[in-house]
Amino acid sequence: MRLTKSTDIALRIAMRLAVLGEDANPTTREVAEAVAVPYTHAAKVVSRLQHLGVVEARRGRGGGLMLTFAGRTGSLGLLLRELEGVGDVVDCEGDPPCPLRAACRLRGALRNAQEAFFASLDPLSINDLVSSPTGPVLLSLTAGPAD
Repeated sequence: MRLTKSTDIALRIAMRLAVLGEDANPTTREVAEAVAVPYTHAAKVVSRLQHLGVVEARRGRGGGLMLTFAGRTGSLGLLLRELEGVGDVVDCEGDPPCPLRAACRLRGALRNAQEAFFASLDPLSINDLVSSPTGPVLLSLTAGPAD
């Protein structure tokens, strides 16, 4: 299974925010530069993370991004289910539809494998992902060209 690019960006942004101090509150542009993604992509992902309650964004002076408590400690598997969606791994009903779809056992096996993937991440949180040695590396990231 392969995660979408937006899920990859979401995880990088959440991990970056997790290692920053509570008073850091970087802007979306600063986080995008630090994790080497285009600002436009980061802005869309931050909006999605806000909608999911993972990130809080404040405007104006003293504003910026902050990872919420739920974002820090919530289930990584649950977050990935939300970001990826729970659709089928393969498109059996596509155009043209698969001729085996009525009697195929592969679709169910792939669905089970997908759930096993998510379930293996359920006990983890963003905080778990940023423990050493990852956290110090994330802190060492400096802004670089992303656009």
